[in-house]
Amino acid sequence: MSTGWVVTAAAGSVQDLPPFDAGAFWGQWGLEPLPLVITVWATGLYLVGVASLRRRGDAWPVGRSIAWVVGMLAFYVATSSGLAAYDTVLLSAHMVQHMVLSMVVPLSLALGAPVTLALRTLPRRPRGWLLAVLHSRLAKVLGFPPLTFALYVLSPWALYFSGWYDASLRSTYVHEMMHVHLVLVGALFFWPIVGVDPLPGRVGHPFRVLLTVMTLPFHAFLGVTIMGQKALLGGDWYPSLHHGPLGAWLPDPEADQRLAGGILWGAGDLVGLVFFVILFVQWVRSSLKEAEREDRRLDRLERLERLERLERREERERLAAADVTPPDPGPSE
Repeated sequence: MSTGWVVTAAAGSVQDLPPFDAGAFWGQWGLEPLPLVITVWATGLYLVGVASLRRRGDAWPVGRSIAWVVGMLAFYVATSSGLAAYDTVLLSAHMVQHMVLSMVVPLSLALGAPVTLALRTLPRRPRGWLLAVLHSRLAKVLGFPPLTFALYVLSPWALYFSGWYDASLRSTYVHEMMHVHLVLVGALFFWPIVGVDPLPGRVGHPFRVLLTVMTLPFHAFLGVTIMGQKALLGGDWYPSLHHGPLGAWLPDPEADQRLAGGILWGAGDLVGLVFFVILFVQWVRSSLKEAEREDRRLDRLERLERLERLERREERERLAAADVTPPDPGPSE
């Protein structure tokens, strides 16, 4: 592949973009059809399900609805805002998009518990299909925690240190599939660990916390590696952009790569710590509920023991009264 072709392709795909700032973030929105359709339909169907529950008098936690809407909005912002317009221009912008799609979106959607909502609102036949999928062998394999952990921590290395990322810069199809991959791998990892939906692969709270803590060093190490490496991610793609109209404001590719590595490191740890707090709160709530159940069980046992003691005492008194014989009146005169 010649350098001249790269320059032409790069300039043609990102021309006429102003410097990236808050104004560009809000001003460079695009009506991408696929993200728009996914966001509208997913949000709409979820809210229809919540409304269906409310109509029949069933409660649905408001926090779950908020989490789902936040997740879908984060997905739409990452794929249609100015962030998406600059994700092939600035590696740092792409890295923010990466963290949103791989962590914020899956975590928020998992907290929304859409599977639970679907099981409570779908008609009988579709609900049976969903249950069949949840109990299938494929679902059990995809929900196996060691497998999802390996996919989650290793796929970024495969993305940035193979030809995949370079191909995503030059192919719209590969670029979109990379976005899908980030969301799906994040969902496979976060969904069972969040543990709200009845999915295969759910584990106890101590193991959930352990898996979360184990992801932090991998994000940090990958971020530090990207910051310190001399070879540019994407090859000559980012330097070639300096030969076009963007060269007047684009930062040095090496400096932008160091910034991108720092974003990966810092954002990964930040979101990981937030998730750790969420898991800790869930663990505390689960422990409190378990303690309440145990208290109720002990109260029932205590009441049964009191009833048994009362019944035994009454039985003894009854037997004692039956054993008492009337006194002998003596001989008559």
